[in-house]
Amino acid sequence: MHRLFLGLRPPGAIRARLLSLMGGIPGARWQEDDQLHVTVRFIGAVDRPAAEDAVAAIDALRLPAAEAALCGTGAFDTRGRLNSVWAGLSPREPLERLHRKVDQALARMGLEPERRAYLPHITLARLNAPPEAAAAFLAAHAALASDPFAFDRLILFESRLGHGAARYEPVADWPLG
Repeated sequence: MHRLFLGLRPPGAIRARLLSLMGGIPGARWQEDDQLHVTVRFIGAVDRPAAEDAVAAIDALRLPAAEAALCGTGAFDTRGRLNSVWAGLSPREPLERLHRKVDQALARMGLEPERRAYLPHITLARLNAPPEAAAAFLAAHAALASDPFAFDRLILFESRLGHGAARYEPVADWPLG
């Protein structure tokens, strides 16, 4: 089985900026440079034929250009416990449009459509902590902003779980715009 997702890599200067912010949350597992991405669509664990079908579905698409800027920080929680801290992106519309197009193509090939609302973001850290653990970090970086930047490729990643951080290996990619 292959654990797959489609994502976008921000340019090196943006990744460097995000890496410079990391720290100050006790127990956080900060992302490394090669982990910084925007998930466009999580596919999940699929066998090789389904992975090949996903590649064929994306091959058939004309992918729109996508540009965004860093815009604040936030956190996701589950039952009152923070599980990740992220950097936001704005405007959301170009990334949402790309997500919908990819999601529809994958649904046509037989994958379950995405059920969760799509919020484009770049995960900075994973954690299991009460909300107050990240309050100072989120307040300090609430005004995070950048000039707009373009994403140039949609990348199919295989996520390999193991000891320590997940490793994301590019499997295929497609130009945007």
